[in-house]
Amino acid sequence: MSRSLCALVAVLLMVSCSGGSKNPPRNLDDACSIAGERPEYIKAFKQTERKWGVPVHVQMSTIYYESRYRSDARTPHQFVLGVIPVGRQSSAFGYSQALDGTWDQYRKETGRRGAKRDRIKDASDFIGWYMNKTREKNGISLGDARNQYLAYHEGHAGYARGSHNGKSWLLRTADDVAARANMYQRQLSSCRRYRN
Repeated sequence: MSRSLCALVAVLLMVSCSGGSKNPPRNLDDACSIAGERPEYIKAFKQTERKWGVPVHVQMSTIYYESRYRSDARTPHQFVLGVIPVGRQSSAFGYSQALDGTWDQYRKETGRRGAKRDRIKDASDFIGWYMNKTREKNGISLGDARNQYLAYHEGHAGYARGSHNGKSWLLRTADDVAARANMYQRQLSSCRRYRN
């Protein structure tokens, strides 16, 4: 085989192997399947649970509803007159959909200057940091997926004002976050891949 053909085969192999982790896991309704397909996710979630105390299933459900496990998730574009793009709805980006300002605050306070929103271990750590602030500021238990999500979505001050109470769609989503967290918790309790 010629050198150029060997080089081409090597490049094709690297491209085919490297692109998979950019895509979400195949079965987002099965925590054990996620654990098997993406062990690096579970490692990050467990590390965040040890460091910040936020249960793995709460992190997993939050990421599901924020980005559907897409590392490059962004908010939709806004349009004037229905056709002229004028930017995105917000600066939210990555697995955790952290806003620019909040992400900068996280990096400054934690000393993690190189943290990236499209890296699962950094997104998971951000969720742990943010939910601990929620516990301190709003008194919400780290295991309360529903109210942690409401404060995550509305911000600490918004949650304290009760801004979520006038948003029936958000209250329904928060109920779904709690239900999914409970589902993930049940699934993980009997998952060998998770316990290893």
